[in-house]
Amino acid sequence: MSLIQVSNLTFAYDGSYETIFDHVSFQIDTDWKLGFTGRNGRGKTTFLNLLQGKYDYQGSISASVEFSYFPYTVADKSRLAVDVVEEIHPEYRYWRLAREMNDLNLPQELLYRPYETLSGGEQTKLQLAVLFSRENNFLLIDEPTNHLDLQGRELVSRYLNGKRGFLLVSHDRAFLDGCVDHILSINKANIEVQRGNFSSWFENKRRQDAFEQAENEKLKKEIGRLQETAGEKARWSDTAERRKIGVDPLKADNRKGYRPLQGAKAKKTMARAKAIETRQQEAIEEKSRLLKNIERADELKLFQTPFHLRQLIRLKDVAVQYDGREIFSGVSFTLEQGDRVALQGPNGCGKSTLIRLLCGEAVPHTGEVHLGNGLKISLVSQDSSGLKGRLSDLAREADIDESLFYAILSKLDVPRAQLERDLSSLSAGQKKKVLLARSICQKTHLHIWDEPLNYIDVLSRVQIEELLLSFRPTILFVEHDKTFCRHIATKTIFLGGEL
Repeated sequence: MSLIQVSNLTFAYDGSYETIFDHVSFQIDTDWKLGFTGRNGRGKTTFLNLLQGKYDYQGSISASVEFSYFPYTVADKSRLAVDVVEEIHPEYRYWRLAREMNDLNLPQELLYRPYETLSGGEQTKLQLAVLFSRENNFLLIDEPTNHLDLQGRELVSRYLNGKRGFLLVSHDRAFLDGCVDHILSINKANIEVQRGNFSSWFENKRRQDAFEQAENEKLKKEIGRLQETAGEKARWSDTAERRKIGVDPLKADNRKGYRPLQGAKAKKTMARAKAIETRQQEAIEEKSRLLKNIERADELKLFQTPFHLRQLIRLKDVAVQYDGREIFSGVSFTLEQGDRVALQGPNGCGKSTLIRLLCGEAVPHTGEVHLGNGLKISLVSQDSSGLKGRLSDLAREADIDESLFYAILSKLDVPRAQLERDLSSLSAGQKKKVLLARSICQKTHLHIWDEPLNYIDVLSRVQIEELLLSFRPTILFVEHDKTFCRHIATKTIFLGGEL
């Protein structure tokens, strides 16, 4: 066991006025299985890069272990997978690699295929097998689930649960619950470490947020009451002071002690007013310590255009083949207004191909595909890497209200200042939020979302879930987040056999 100690870490990118980390201090144990969470753009990947020494920073990071990062960038994907393995880990031992591959259900024959012919899930699992075949390394695992189907996520989660010594960035709640024992979270005001899985951390956060909200409301009322009382006492003191000053010392009342009596009353009332002001200031200071880590999760709105027919799409015995290879066959289903359909199946079964067919692309196929006449579809594609240009131009091209576009992105915690720059500079999660916000703004009869939650933080996932449950739009989606599918889908269609 050893510690990774972070002390007074401060970092901002060159040319930027935005500080990513400001005098951050914490420590983690290299034996922990750490889940790393936080809203998009908070600096999770930046921190992984700082651990690897890629940027200069202020403060200190001390560790007695070496760091290995996932995913590894493969420059030449045409080479055999075994050659890629050697590049990632030149000193690898074959027996160790074979043991890890077996735990991940990867056949050893896969090593002698060109790397580019491996599916995204196979590439993910092979890189993890290589990294865990190292000794005495602390692994930095950045978003491994993005190329894994549902079964792949469950398998990798079980695999990681049997390991130790890693920092895992993921926003898949069920995946994290299956494999971590600590959570490192980047909050609005600090970074904290908690023992437990994601669900226990999230429940603790909800309770803490609820407590702070209640304390905030209580203190607001108390401050208001104290302000009113302090003002009343001050007015009484002023009145008593005026009475004292206005007394003629030659009059009889003064001989009876009237003037000293008024002076005492004024002094006592002023002292009470000062004490109340002190209590008021203390309440204000206590209130200022609250709500710093409460995340905004504003309600989203979506208004879908009703279609003139109940049935929007009907497929009967649809099959698709490429180069003589069958992608899928015998697909039959109907999609009606109000359906929330989860399209599921293993990687490579043709989910994205079917979506392209439904969206009007020229996909060679057999069978019957009937789309309602005049049906308008809003698509969120799986890949957002090509997003670039100005947000205003994107709004104009999509024929959507720009102010509404900005408002939705603000509710999804994408800062306006970042949206003023070229969209290519956004993080992967922020780019996906732009595509989702565009789709939410569009006037359409049907939403089709292909893996919409890739790179999206947990709080935004919860917002999107609440949006779909509140407005109940007609939607067909591909998503491997088990929790999201369980909450949202009213119907499930399997490709490539039942799951």
